[in-house]
Amino acid sequence: MTAAIRDQPDDWTEPGSFRVAPGVYRVPLPLPFDALRAVNVYAVDDPDGLVLVDSGWALEQSEKALAAALRNLGYDLSDIARIAVTHAHGDHYTQAIALREAYGTRVSLGRGERASVERLLLGDRAGYEDQHRQLRRYGATALSETIAKLGARRQGEDRTPWGRPDGWLDDGERIQLADRELEVIATPGHTQGHVVLRDEPAGLLFAGDHILPHITPSIGFEAVVPATPLRDYLDSLRLVKDMPDMLLLPAHGPVTASVHRRVDELLDHHEVRLATVLREVQRGVPTAFEVANRLRWTRRERELSELDPFNQMLAVTETGAHLDVLVLQRELTRTESDGVWLYST
Repeated sequence: MTAAIRDQPDDWTEPGSFRVAPGVYRVPLPLPFDALRAVNVYAVDDPDGLVLVDSGWALEQSEKALAAALRNLGYDLSDIARIAVTHAHGDHYTQAIALREAYGTRVSLGRGERASVERLLLGDRAGYEDQHRQLRRYGATALSETIAKLGARRQGEDRTPWGRPDGWLDDGERIQLADRELEVIATPGHTQGHVVLRDEPAGLLFAGDHILPHITPSIGFEAVVPATPLRDYLDSLRLVKDMPDMLLLPAHGPVTASVHRRVDELLDHHEVRLATVLREVQRGVPTAFEVANRLRWTRRERELSELDPFNQMLAVTETGAHLDVLVLQRELTRTESDGVWLYST
């Protein structure tokens, strides 16, 4: 494991192809926003054609970076036989659809993503109404209206390719390659259909956004919003913790020696967050939006108002997810007034 980490550059976003294990390479690809500067795609050698885990965003600069990295390995884009995608967010899924259109590449995705993919295929993007409805319930109506206006302005410029995959990945399924086997493990939380892929003999976990080394993954941002995304996420973290420790191959951030160590940190973070959120309600703060305004966000400890509207939305919905777990734990009760959920002890 330590050898794989030593082979990585100090800046994990540096373009190229970097060996993490025999026949497995990390390929960072650029993203069109500052917060997440790159996404890691993993290329796995196979005699029947290259296999990718995740694909990047469907952008010209991303395709060029992927092509250049693969050339270093002796491949070109047409040599990609299959892409297994951890979840249906644009930075993981959309370039897979573009590559399929160009080269006939087979694309697989977790079955739990099916409902959200179907919503995203609606031409008017009405699928995200679930997110707006959730914001209104959490007391953030003005924020919902702001995001809707921003989305309406950008909709005419959006050329992002969406499509159904060629096949759905099921929990426990095994992707058989010539020299290895990738086990599909359902890890709902970041999205309902998120999966990780485990190569147990090699000690590798292709973790997608389920476990990230430097940031806490968002919870439940998807077209069809689940009822209890944080509970699902915490259960999925514990599921992975019960497996043997492995090398963490994340979608964002550097390769890291221990999955277990990072899982413990994430579980601790959410325990602290649950306690903080509970304390704010005990002080009489009734809505998720108001509680989110009392909290600090990112490692820079920013106020909610300092975040851009999209990240404000993620912050409010994550706060609501913590409140809803506290309701499930019977630490809080939830009532409704004029379509807004009110929390109390």
